Amino acid sequence: MTDTSTARTTTAEKLADLRARLDQARDPGSERARARRDEAGQTTPRERINALLDEGSFVEIGALAKTPGVADAVYSDGVVTGYGRIDGRPVCIYAHDKTVYGGSVGETFGRKVVEVMEMAIKIGCPIIGIQDSGGARIQDAVTSLAMYSEISRRQLPLSGRSPQISIMLGKSAGGAVYAPVTTDFVIAVDGQTEMYVTGPAVIREVTGEDVTSAELGGARQQELNGNISAVLSSEEDAFDFVRDLLEHLPLTCHDPAPVFAAPSDEEVSDEAELDSFMPDDSNAGYDMLELLPLLGDDEDIVEIQPNYAPNLITAFGRIDGRAVGFVANNPMHFAGCIDADAADKGARFIRICDAYNIPLVFVVDTPGYLPGVEQEKAGLIHRGAKLAFALVEATVPKITLIVRKAYGGAYAVMGSKNLTGDINLAWPTAQIAVMGSAAAVVMIQGKQLEAAPPEQREYLKKIFMDFYDENMTSPYVAAERGYLDAMIQPRDTRLALRKAIRQMETKVEEDLPKKHTIMPM
Repeated sequence: MTDTSTARTTTAEKLADLRARLDQARDPGSERARARRDEAGQTTPRERINALLDEGSFVEIGALAKTPGVADAVYSDGVVTGYGRIDGRPVCIYAHDKTVYGGSVGETFGRKVVEVMEMAIKIGCPIIGIQDSGGARIQDAVTSLAMYSEISRRQLPLSGRSPQISIMLGKSAGGAVYAPVTTDFVIAVDGQTEMYVTGPAVIREVTGEDVTSAELGGARQQELNGNISAVLSSEEDAFDFVRDLLEHLPLTCHDPAPVFAAPSDEEVSDEAELDSFMPDDSNAGYDMLELLPLLGDDEDIVEIQPNYAPNLITAFGRIDGRAVGFVANNPMHFAGCIDADAADKGARFIRICDAYNIPLVFVVDTPGYLPGVEQEKAGLIHRGAKLAFALVEATVPKITLIVRKAYGGAYAVMGSKNLTGDINLAWPTAQIAVMGSAAAVVMIQGKQLEAAPPEQREYLKKIFMDFYDENMTSPYVAAERGYLDAMIQPRDTRLALRKAIRQMETKVEEDLPKKHTIMPM
């Protein structure tokens, strides 16, 4: 490393000294570490930041920071911090530098990250962390743990106030994964991201289990574990996803989300193609992801956790130019049943939307909670209850559209009026009941069918099921009892949804005074 400590006497020498130091800080890792990074085709932390932010908007802070009391300390201490703009809106940002101390957290590293987090708290803006870290700096002992704790402590005042986003672009372990999963969204890159509490070597030493790092913590595996919001194919796609995501989020919970140009009411008033969307066979499958783009302003939706519990879709979209959060059952997976994973996924998404004042739109086609021994072992009771809890706790506008099946407890938690849904709409293809006719015939007529001659059982079963469908699952039964605000033609849905969103725009709901709620176990 070049010695820049010699005293300078002239202004020109001082300027030259500053330039030398800044140049040294631009890529301060060792030659070997930089070569290893370049051979792997990885980008530098500043390149990553500049690829995400608006061109020329990044302002770095702490470039010349070093570990105190260490003679050969390296500039930046393993993290690049600063602020800039995305689509003209302010963000605070930091990016780990794997070439400096492996991107591990030391005292100066921690102080730099804390500073930008506190800036985000003060000015009210999102904070983005580009993660590529080995975790705690072992040689710093308790100081490293203290810095991780300082970082974690700043996450609480930000949580639900300003969006927090983590972009995982390398191998991260220990505290380098605890902190990201506490943020609102965790974005990963396929084949590049790995994250785990302890790596394969430690696991092998402690438990004797032999596993590769990719098998243990690769992006796709951690997506299936429920720890990742979205997996993209490249860094560029990951940055595009983050920009799209931020277009649906406010700077703080006290600010509106961006509003975009939208079609006029006249343009969406008669969508005849929706009348033929639903299959005639009530048991036929269809992809809900094909329906959602037809309900909002355009085909652009940002799906969160698409491959985790795909039986429940959680996605951001737009209605009338404003961001909405879609929560929708997908009959292509488990027939749209809600399992324990889907309940967790839906509950968390509802809380995110509620925190940032984003209206919720439930699109319902579910035969109920998923039955089974494995689901009971997975804690479906308390995890399923979280979905209902999150729904009732949310105070944002809640609009529900029942397009087909809405049975049992799953009907209730998908935005029903009795669990605080504001406006409930249904298509004439809707079926609302405690259970479907196939299950009901077993519960109600099981003994009679067993007593009937074998050759008559299927005929009698069909008669009962037809009667049940006509008299018990008909949406008009719910409409007559006031549990639906309107039965609508599918072609009128886009206009009906935007009118409902407008009507509820000024909704205000206050809870009873208390410290905080207690979620189900």
